[in-house]
Amino acid sequence: MPLNYKNYYDVLGVPKTAAEKDIKSAYRRLARQWHPDANPDNQRAAEEKFKDIQEAYEVLGDAEKRRKYDALGTGDWQRAAQQAEQQRRYRTQGQAGAPGPQSFDFGGAASGFSDFFDAFFSGVGGKRHAQEHAQAGRGQDLETTVDVSLAEAHEGGKKSVSIQVEDLCARCKGTGLERGRICPVCHGTGRTLATKRFDVTIPRGVRAGQRIRLSGQGGSHTDGSRGDLYLIVNLVGDERFQRKGDDIYVDAQVSIYDLVLGGEVTVPTMSGEVTMTIPPGTQNQRLLRLSGKGMPRAQGSGNGDQYVRLIGMLPQNLNDREYSLFRELASLRKGGAR
Repeated sequence: MPLNYKNYYDVLGVPKTAAEKDIKSAYRRLARQWHPDANPDNQRAAEEKFKDIQEAYEVLGDAEKRRKYDALGTGDWQRAAQQAEQQRRYRTQGQAGAPGPQSFDFGGAASGFSDFFDAFFSGVGGKRHAQEHAQAGRGQDLETTVDVSLAEAHEGGKKSVSIQVEDLCARCKGTGLERGRICPVCHGTGRTLATKRFDVTIPRGVRAGQRIRLSGQGGSHTDGSRGDLYLIVNLVGDERFQRKGDDIYVDAQVSIYDLVLGGEVTVPTMSGEVTMTIPPGTQNQRLLRLSGKGMPRAQGSGNGDQYVRLIGMLPQNLNDREYSLFRELASLRKGGAR
């Protein structure tokens, strides 16, 4: 949905020239009138109205927010709305399977007010905002996902990833204003988007859902300090191998003759191909174990195991001689059963 402009002056019923005391007086009167407890017969509508009143006062009752709001109203609102909408889509888009650079999940960062407020005022000054950041004392910690193949999880090492990040606008320092006007770079949002490249160390044996911490690569604080960036591992499926814990499972097609008579089969492992011996009389779908050929144990030493499922393949396009031999074998088996 497109971002809609909110007329906070209309919500409070005051003119744009209203003094601070008049804005506060209007807020108190309307808050009493529309408090949900005072409207038991129309509580849901009262809750929405009460939230709009609170949002309007959150902006107009704060000098810095009000200056920015007034500048928005006189500036290029359409460009500002497009910029804010782009950043809102960026924050809320799904991570799984998203093409191109990955994006941060800002879960829990919303104010509880409208999208308009979150786009332009959720990070703007005021006493309460300053107190919150003083308590935090650092930039915001951020999270995103990073795709890791099974081979990369097995070997570990460096991986270069491109991630789209949202940060404070360098031009206006996150205020959205420059010399009392809407910042021409961020168009009032106080934030900009950029694609950054990171060299990430993938631990050997890393599992899906584990977090990799990049210290000092998170969001910026107004004092220049930064939070941390956490990469949540998304383990990409492999066409040949299936991972269960630290163990690896793979299917190997073999002839029924090797199952009956015994033989050898070449099977892939995470570290290369190996030759496995098939004991005579092996049942179809049997699992054979290759000790220590699984994933490195993230905690502890050594590796898990690899299990090979033997899939017996029936011969096709038999000639007359082969059919005759199979009939003879079947007859012998039946005779032996009597």
